[in-house]
Amino acid sequence: MKTTWGGDWTEQKLDAFEKYVNVYLTIMNKHRDKYNWKLIYFDAFAGSGSRAADTENADNFPLFEELGISKDEIAVYKGAAERVVCITQRGFDYYYFIEKDEISRKELEERLNTIEHENKLKMIFRDHDANEQIHTMARAMKKDKNLYALTLLDPFGMQVDWSAIESLAGTNTDLWILIPSGVIINRLLDREGKLTHINKLISFFGMSEEEIRNEFYREENKSIPSLFEIDALKRKTEEPITKITELYIKRLKMLFPQVTEKPLEMKNTRNVSIYHFAFASNNPTAKKIASDIIGRISK
Repeated sequence: MKTTWGGDWTEQKLDAFEKYVNVYLTIMNKHRDKYNWKLIYFDAFAGSGSRAADTENADNFPLFEELGISKDEIAVYKGAAERVVCITQRGFDYYYFIEKDEISRKELEERLNTIEHENKLKMIFRDHDANEQIHTMARAMKKDKNLYALTLLDPFGMQVDWSAIESLAGTNTDLWILIPSGVIINRLLDREGKLTHINKLISFFGMSEEEIRNEFYREENKSIPSLFEIDALKRKTEEPITKITELYIKRLKMLFPQVTEKPLEMKNTRNVSIYHFAFASNNPTAKKIASDIIGRISK
């Protein structure tokens, strides 16, 4: 399948990822037999393979309705699965497609069934919780150092727990992750600092409430209404979307030595950043390749 550079913002993520998969396989295919490596492709939020169906499923999240998130902002088409299995060079030993929604999982399985049999690929489909499956894969990779995984974490929202990312540290994993920086996280960090969904922020960043508040808010004294009462005015940090992205990159660097400094930035029709697509690895060559791809597609 031919990759085009640039184009509609909903396709930029897939273009970058497909390009990386091709380079990854080209490099790994030169050494895998010599060292008995087994290659895993792991897609933790595989979707159904249908743009319309996946966008409709995302629109059903209660939090999206509560925050007023539009379909334009969640229409980051998920079709990575079909692109990856259609790559013509020697592919992965195992393809794991995780999709919690059983109907979507069945639709994807049916969609890829012909390709699986024609190309004799080993595909595993599971309608399980993504975080649990990430932990399971990480445990297997820590037991068997010959396992190498290319992992795509591409949720619509904030479903990835930091503990799952932590579990991948020290494994032979190249990780691409979609950060809902502007579309969700920035909205949860309300101006008044009420943080009504603080538990989501805690699980996503792997930080305490106090740490999160210290990162995104500062307190200023406002006018004193009486001699006995001083109120603190909370001010949200300037350029919060940039801060969100920088903080998550900083957190990734605590687990992986090689992380893209500038993720792929995706914007809505109002030119506001809503997602960032980041890469993490233990391999400096992998980081350089990912950074070069991001740089090219961002032009």
